[in-house]
Amino acid sequence: MNDIAASSFFDPQVIADPFDYYRAWLPKSPVVPLSEGMFLVLSYDLCVQATGAVDIFSNDFQATLSGAMAEDGDVAAILAEGWPQVDTLLTADPPVHTRFRKLVNLAFSMKRVAAIEEDMRRVVVGLIEAMAEKGEGDFVRDFGIPLPVAMIASQIGMEKDLDRVKRWSDAFVDRLGRMIPKERELECAREVVEFQHHVKAKIDERRANRTDDLLSDLVHAEVDGERPLEDAEILSIMQQLMVAGNETTTSALAGGLLQLIENPGQMAKAVAAADAGDERTILNLVEEVLRIESPTAGMWRRVLKDTELGGVAIPRGAMVQLRYAAANRDPARYPDPDRFDIERANARSHLAFGKGIHMCIGNMLSRKEMAVAYSELLTRLTDFRLADGHTPSWPPNMLLRGLTTLPIMFRRRA
Repeated sequence: MNDIAASSFFDPQVIADPFDYYRAWLPKSPVVPLSEGMFLVLSYDLCVQATGAVDIFSNDFQATLSGAMAEDGDVAAILAEGWPQVDTLLTADPPVHTRFRKLVNLAFSMKRVAAIEEDMRRVVVGLIEAMAEKGEGDFVRDFGIPLPVAMIASQIGMEKDLDRVKRWSDAFVDRLGRMIPKERELECAREVVEFQHHVKAKIDERRANRTDDLLSDLVHAEVDGERPLEDAEILSIMQQLMVAGNETTTSALAGGLLQLIENPGQMAKAVAAADAGDERTILNLVEEVLRIESPTAGMWRRVLKDTELGGVAIPRGAMVQLRYAAANRDPARYPDPDRFDIERANARSHLAFGKGIHMCIGNMLSRKEMAVAYSELLTRLTDFRLADGHTPSWPPNMLLRGLTTLPIMFRRRA
């Protein structure tokens, strides 16, 4: 295992199942030079250090985020029919980021998350009942996708467009992953433009008539005399909320259920907690799932000045990927890090949502969805098991990691 080459990180098989790679390289070199001008950061402490040094490790990586072929003439021609990609949250540094974060925080508050919990539980129970009628199903398709899609769609004015929300999210995710052929790049570009025109019409509606949803809050958000958001800025934020609001939660929900299935002792503890209404343990289950699954496996930073990290010299202009999935299994931070333990004392210290000023804006919503989902699933269904002959697999994606399918069997609890 220790003979794994640094450059093998780019192999699709390693991207899909990277844990041997992390185990081989973390003790040897927590900062791994991958190629000319590209580095991988694996340790927890160094990921935290880099996220805190925004004057050196910049989030201005829009060009990287725009897909491997954004400069291709055919792709660019399609994208030109929409609005330009602008730096708002994920790809902005202070003071630009600070302004957008204030405006979005105003809209994406704990009060709003709490207000939609009743609707969330109704959706969860409905999805469980639909699965229970059959006694089997694909958990990703039947639960993992529709729950977060329904939740984020209702908050961005697209509750009647669930299929399109998922399709558009997939297009953004595929471009982000940078591992798709040109034909799919072209298809994704068309999806991006379709999304932009659809949302622009929704923006215009809310400017004329305010409604009680997140999109309307964004359209009308003003803090400390800040100018309202422009169309391209709202489109950028909506794109990020749409993807962050469903893709990663789907991956965490499915990955967490698989962990419970594969660890019967932990499943028994989780069921007991759900039955007892032990919210504290269910919440810690959520944190441990996020730690061990890390749906956002990594995120880019652009280096603004010559620096060093972990004793490794990194030149100005280099691209660094902070590998949260490796940091979340760093044995220096988490004893026996590959063990799934829903009672782990420091589970919540994970970096699954990032850290610092760029911590995922939707983390409260995602955590709430997962807690409600596991509580209801474990009190209503039992005997979860993988369908015969199914071997879980993860498609390669440079930044995100999640199951595309999870066929399971179960029975309704008496």
